[in-house]
Amino acid sequence: MRKTSLKRIVLLLCLLEVAILSKADPDPNFHIYICWGQSNMEGNATVPDSEKVGVDERFQVLYSANDCFQGDRKKGQWYTATPPLARCFHWNNGGFGPIDYFGRTLVEKLDTSIRVGVIVVACGGADIQLFEKDKYQDYLPTCVDWMKGIAKEYGNNLYGRIIEMAQIAQKDGVIKGILVHQGESNSGQANWPTRLKNVYENMLADLNLKASEAPLLVGEVRQTGACSGHNKVIRTVPDVIPTAYVISSKDCEGAIDECHFSVNGYKLLGKRYAEKMLELLSTSSTQQAKTSNDSHGKPSLTR
Repeated sequence: MRKTSLKRIVLLLCLLEVAILSKADPDPNFHIYICWGQSNMEGNATVPDSEKVGVDERFQVLYSANDCFQGDRKKGQWYTATPPLARCFHWNNGGFGPIDYFGRTLVEKLDTSIRVGVIVVACGGADIQLFEKDKYQDYLPTCVDWMKGIAKEYGNNLYGRIIEMAQIAQKDGVIKGILVHQGESNSGQANWPTRLKNVYENMLADLNLKASEAPLLVGEVRQTGACSGHNKVIRTVPDVIPTAYVISSKDCEGAIDECHFSVNGYKLLGKRYAEKMLELLSTSSTQQAKTSNDSHGKPSLTR
């Protein structure tokens, strides 16, 4: 009887050890980026058929909306980042945006050992209040029906969905940055940078991130059109957020409307987001190498 009990205890201990060992740590070579905003972040351009094929499997998207009604994507699961990245349905076959070429550029330029994952949560026409964790409840009832429909796909809490998805992603990789393209609905508002800072700092706190390790990349709006004046406000963001960087929209081709970009415009904007991130990653690697060299008296090997 005692032998049987001892065998059971040993077996349970072995199973526990296997369970602990099987729980893999987050992969430091899986770089995660949170991407949020309104329609230009989601991508307003029609997705060209040519952009739906040949996407490198190292570029992944964590599907963040409710389960796709078409059945091909489920909330909280990783997929090869074939557009559209934000939601599965767009009335004009839209959903091509800057994050497509942000991720594609990164995987092209980074070492092949590194994967890139993105979380895209966006709502066209949304005031920044929709992303303010303590204020969105007052704003949502004032939205037009089609905006409410998009918000419903994110559980009527876009900020909460960002945090939920980011926490899932942190089990698999490391968050390296936060990208935002929002402001057309707050065009010209001088307090927008401060409100943006509050959203950013809430994300850092809720995800246990350091600002120096998760910089904020802020995209400019169109250089022409009804909201172009907001770029003057956007350019002041680094004065309010030391770890923020402005991504220029100069020469990014516009769509035929007043606020959005064309496919080519989104490609260029996405590449610029990536170029800035590559610069920041390179600077970070250099600093880490210097720290290691200073600490141990010899250089460390970094990529």
